[in-house]
Amino acid sequence: MSEITDMGTRRFGYVNWLGLYTLASREVQRFMAVWTQTLLAPLVTAGLFMLIFSIAIGPRRGDVMGVSFTTFIAPGILMMTVIQNAFANTSSSIVISKVQGNIVDTLMPPLSPVEMVLGYMAGGVGRGVIVAFAVALGLLLVLGIVPAHPLWMLTFILLGAALLSAIGMVAGIFANKFDQMAAITNFIVTPLAFLSGTFYSVQALPPILNEITHFNPIFYMIDGVRYGMIGVSDSSPWLGLAVGVGSVLAVAFMAWRMFARGYRLKS
Repeated sequence: MSEITDMGTRRFGYVNWLGLYTLASREVQRFMAVWTQTLLAPLVTAGLFMLIFSIAIGPRRGDVMGVSFTTFIAPGILMMTVIQNAFANTSSSIVISKVQGNIVDTLMPPLSPVEMVLGYMAGGVGRGVIVAFAVALGLLLVLGIVPAHPLWMLTFILLGAALLSAIGMVAGIFANKFDQMAAITNFIVTPLAFLSGTFYSVQALPPILNEITHFNPIFYMIDGVRYGMIGVSDSSPWLGLAVGVGSVLAVAFMAWRMFARGYRLKS
């Protein structure tokens, strides 16, 4: 009887800190073990984006919202790198475990659905933040960009990484094969990232597309980082903060429900 009471208390009140730490540590060690692929490669990709757009468009584009085109797109490229890596970390971890058949190693330990969500999210956020600071350091050294509002920048980096980590969990649970995961990445995540003001101001869009863009939560993440880095934005950072927090909670709740039900995990 006491064991049942203890389990009930553990599930609804007590936090399994050791289990949570172990899962989070495993997720961090996953991407650190192959850092050339998970950390170095995104930095090279971000550098190539900056180089190509600066050479091909920068000289003819002129200023955007009072800053040079290269400076304007720098925060967007930083955030695009963050969200792609945060999404890849959680989604790949779950899909690989399902394909290899060892997802049971995560489901069987005494971890509640909330603890599993937080553990997986810790890995995605950790990878996103590390990549963000590496890209930001490169922008500081190469372009001399000093964050105008560091706290806002950090806030939106954390929110963006958390949001895409949660979306990655949902996608990883839903997908049973690598090609399904690739389809979600190519047809949902990548378009949302590229069509969120990464390389342009939404003020340049036709009115209807401008309105549609404001329904995309990733737009607010990119716009918030842009405000934090260079002090200009298309929307209020406070609105972006509200949208970001609400989106993270909504998607994390969806992931929690999937873990709680064992959706596509226990069959």
